[in-house]
Amino acid sequence: MTDPGGPPVTQPRRATIGDIAARAGVSIGAVSFALNDRPGVSAETRSRVKAIAAELGWRPHSAARALSGARAGAVGFVLNRPARALGTESFFGDLISGIQLGLTSAGGGGRDGSAPTSHVALNLLVARDLDEEVEVYREWWSGHRVDGVLVIDPREDDPRLRLLEAIGMPFVVIGSHPSTTGTGPSVWIDDVAAADTLFGYLHALGHRRFAHVAGRAEFEHTALRQAALAEFARSAGLETAETITTDYSAAAAADATRRLLSLPVRPSVIVYDNDVLAVSGLGVAAEMGVDVPGDLSVASFDDSVMAQLVRPALTTLTRDTVELGERATRLLLDQLTSPERLASRPGPALTLTVRASTAPPRR
Repeated sequence: MTDPGGPPVTQPRRATIGDIAARAGVSIGAVSFALNDRPGVSAETRSRVKAIAAELGWRPHSAARALSGARAGAVGFVLNRPARALGTESFFGDLISGIQLGLTSAGGGGRDGSAPTSHVALNLLVARDLDEEVEVYREWWSGHRVDGVLVIDPREDDPRLRLLEAIGMPFVVIGSHPSTTGTGPSVWIDDVAAADTLFGYLHALGHRRFAHVAGRAEFEHTALRQAALAEFARSAGLETAETITTDYSAAAAADATRRLLSLPVRPSVIVYDNDVLAVSGLGVAAEMGVDVPGDLSVASFDDSVMAQLVRPALTTLTRDTVELGERATRLLLDQLTSPERLASRPGPALTLTVRASTAPPRR
């Protein structure tokens, strides 16, 4: 590479294990043993080799690492969401924080402020659609870029899980019931029980006309919540119970809310799948002169700071999303060291948080 206004600019040479061996005064084989944490070198030599590698800025070459069978030292997480929408969904920020906390804790540090003794990296990518997400998994696995992946938003007959099973890539599903994840374990949330808790509370307030503004129809948790509302409507004798699916955007939630509030007999309560949808719904209610909670109660399946700061503050189901990410990461790291499939583990418990957006309906 040259600079038109000056002398040629050369790129610094990448450090090799030969450079490390020369500096440490040991063989290349000993360096390989030390860097890959294999037996055959003393603890003192291992420590010295790693310190020199860090000083030289050495990084393992992915192709050589794949041939040697060494681990990539990273896990992957793909978000299949519109990039612009991610900035408004606090759920994913909290989840990624939990994943990073799980990776840091795996190295022996983090919670008490101590430095980790080893590092597991996170490869994070935003995919435009399902096909791109599947292709990312293929590329990561063939290129030895990650040792396993965390998968979110499970679907019925999920093509991602079929692929991961076929190529033998370890994975953990976040949010799915254990019976639906095939050969991979999950950290699961009981969406049916959660829905029954929220619907039951609203019914106890006296509501009989329900609506549910949901996320994408293909997602397992959307289908479970929709089915839970239909079953609750039958068992509780509700007058109406309608689910409208959206793409999780505020605009789609606003359109759905306008449709519901324009009905001749409108619902007395609308439950939204997340806080972004619910806040958008609150805005439409204000726009149409519908008093919340006097004329309409509003609730959300997700909690966040935003849900607490709007007025009226939102009644929600609250969970520790950071803890959810941390538990899923720990399960994946445990799975990477186990020759057997590990059992699925429950996620953090959901609790009902009642705020000012819900009240008994006006007679």
